[in-house]
Amino acid sequence: MAPGLTVCEHVFGSTTDEPRADATILHADLDAFYASVEQRDDARLRGRPVIVGGGVVLAASYEAKACGVRTAMSTRQARQACPGAIVVEPRFDAYLEASRATFAVFERTTPLVEGLSIDEAFLEVGGLRRIAGPPALIAAGLRAAVQEEVGLAITVGVARTKFLAKVASAVAKPDGLLVVEPDAELAFLHPLPVERLWGVGRVTAEKLHAKGLRTVGEVAALDRAALTALLGVAGGRHLHALAHNRDPRPVQPGRRRRSVGAQHALGRGPHAIDALVVALAGLVDRVTGRLRRADRVGRTVTLRLRFGDFSRATRSHTLAEATAHTGTVLSVARNLFDRAGERIGRDGITLIGLSVSNLADGAAVQLALPFDRAASGALDDAVDVVRRRFGGAALQRGAQLGRRGQLALPMLPD
Repeated sequence: MAPGLTVCEHVFGSTTDEPRADATILHADLDAFYASVEQRDDARLRGRPVIVGGGVVLAASYEAKACGVRTAMSTRQARQACPGAIVVEPRFDAYLEASRATFAVFERTTPLVEGLSIDEAFLEVGGLRRIAGPPALIAAGLRAAVQEEVGLAITVGVARTKFLAKVASAVAKPDGLLVVEPDAELAFLHPLPVERLWGVGRVTAEKLHAKGLRTVGEVAALDRAALTALLGVAGGRHLHALAHNRDPRPVQPGRRRRSVGAQHALGRGPHAIDALVVALAGLVDRVTGRLRRADRVGRTVTLRLRFGDFSRATRSHTLAEATAHTGTVLSVARNLFDRAGERIGRDGITLIGLSVSNLADGAAVQLALPFDRAASGALDDAVDVVRRRFGGAALQRGAQLGRRGQLALPMLPD
């Protein structure tokens, strides 16, 4: 991919008009999603560096990224890196609307759609050749439809496996289409840096680099025993398989999410404990409301914290019974948060994340906690009715009044 290209339309490998039928998995990923929605809706922002966030960067346009702006950077640092950047407050309702419109295009393209997040999905198009043409043509049509109907650029990678389709879309960004043919998979994959492998974060990359392993091909050249000795049994087997593009997972349409969560990005600097508790309560409100709207309940509450030194901690508690009641989840979340109080006071905190997992269908079941069960359920129901009718911001906790709006980022689409 030549640097500076705005659009990439490319088939890696075969140069025939008909791609081989087994490269049939599409990974579609909206480009710089939040920032692109802002640029779409405000002509003054187009072509200019845009930062979405408050104290912390939630998203950045490609113009801002070119200046070195990155997600999770403080807006102060971002402004230093890109003095001409325009900072806008997030509009999650607009992002969810754009996501739903995009997924409508996906589902019109094929019934086999597996959503990954608010702005990306896998699609299986292997059965559509006779009615819609080869995968590359289908992918091109999908990109055109999203641009025309939603007004956003979307990049698509096409390959035989989910892993490689996702890698292809990342390589093709921004606003590109890249097809990796089966007979060229390893020629495409092996020159890429090890960071392209799923599961290779900073720590794993450092371990691989220390052994002189910088490309996927160099990882593939090691036998599995050597990788497991370096990374452990699970990690070694995982990377050995991906380095050889072994990924048998099918596209799974309609798979229900395993957890529902949200996170609140905080700027660097001191934060009063009462303000952090208010932020945590807002996350609980958001997550439990989404659970009830989906008629789901969960047993495991997980709290994720990122501290001022960028280290992380995860704490969880599993309830005896599944619930979606706000009071129950808040009680558990507050207990988990209080246990981290000393660390927060010492190192500061830049992000709070909350999720509920071990999900099941059915009405919420309130646990026997020190508040009235029926009254709590009735209150939850009343809150949900008001928010459905007047919007999510129609009701706030008293402690939130007068405070700056939360930057609560949904981990998955509603």
